[in-house]
Amino acid sequence: MSEAADRTVVLRWSRHPRCVSLARAELRTALAGWGLCALEESAVLVLSELLTHAGQHARVSPGREIETRFRPMADGVRIEVHDASDVPPDVHAPEPGACGGRGLVLVSAPADRWGYGARGGPGKVVWAEFASVRLAP
Repeated sequence: MSEAADRTVVLRWSRHPRCVSLARAELRTALAGWGLCALEESAVLVLSELLTHAGQHARVSPGREIETRFRPMADGVRIEVHDASDVPPDVHAPEPGACGGRGLVLVSAPADRWGYGARGGPGKVVWAEFASVRLAP
């Protein structure tokens, strides 16, 4: 098992909105432990959006909680949100004045990379990666 896999933080959450703030606190703790506090603001924003989206849109049956995984990488951190829904995230430009629909725009802006895919078991994983050192374009 790799060192990064040994340090992966895996947590399970209900769909309750309160879980988002609890997950943010866990991510802050993990980032501090890995010496990645510089990524905190962006990583916490993205986690909030991904977990809120999963809580609102993924129909999680009893025994199928939403799972988060925070994993340090050689150059930063990877955040994953797993849910039991096979429906991919809907990436679209929101209508002007709309109250919602900007979540994935907020994910793509600070993340260096993000995406989604199948996972081992029912559902999907939506992930985002952040590099601790950003190079000028």
